[in-house]
Amino acid sequence: MELYINKDTLLCMSLAALPGNFGTRFHNFLYRELSLNFIYKAFTTRDIGSAIGGIRALGIRGCAISMPFKEACIQYLDELDASAKGIMSVNTIVNTDGYLKAYNTDYTAVSKLIQSNGIPSSASFGLLGSGGMAKAVACALRDAGFANGLIVARNQASGQALAHQYGFQWKRELTGERPELLINATPIGMAGGGEADQVAFSEELVRSAQFVFDVVALPAETPLIRLASSLGKKTISGADAIVLQAVEQFVLYTGVRPTTELIEKAAAFARS
Repeated sequence: MELYINKDTLLCMSLAALPGNFGTRFHNFLYRELSLNFIYKAFTTRDIGSAIGGIRALGIRGCAISMPFKEACIQYLDELDASAKGIMSVNTIVNTDGYLKAYNTDYTAVSKLIQSNGIPSSASFGLLGSGGMAKAVACALRDAGFANGLIVARNQASGQALAHQYGFQWKRELTGERPELLINATPIGMAGGGEADQVAFSEELVRSAQFVFDVVALPAETPLIRLASSLGKKTISGADAIVLQAVEQFVLYTGVRPTTELIEKAAAFARS
């Protein structure tokens, strides 16, 4: 069904340093299929405060938040849902009559992926990164019962703080350890970024691991996922995570939960 924009059309958007097409195509596909009077558009900004003010002032219904704004946006919001407050990281803003409430659907997505891929909580892990996405992953791991883990971050202050918050250890780099689960929660391998062609972990570490999870969603097969797959490792991609978190955002914005079949069609369309 065709979408016709009119004065009552509700706008949803995303804010990211490197805007992609996945969210735009995913949400607009579902709006069209479900005959919802919404439209979705991706943006970037150098002024997060003014951007959040614009969401409030213009009545923009919802906004997805990506790197590097997941923590910087918090000071401009009215309320944090428990999913965001517990980790002080935001990936979703919902605007209700000028009142901005924040959520974190990354946490939900990561939790579901850990469970559905059968990763045992007894597994040791190395989590690379200490930013907003790393916080969501660390919290999900802790809540799933993982206890033997390392936060690997060059920034000692943020790395140690994240490790301390969830009861893990911090290291500047992995030397001597061989975690069973490797997780990249940095922009390494992200299409369009300065490290797009780089691999987040060494081949030696990947070879010794059992599971490899790269939260980078674009491309669907990052250099890390490609390497891990070639070595026969069980992989979880950011492309898997982005669908799950986008569905939860869609529900928050519209109040409608699409069927599994429709979600699969929307994901396929968004990736095409």
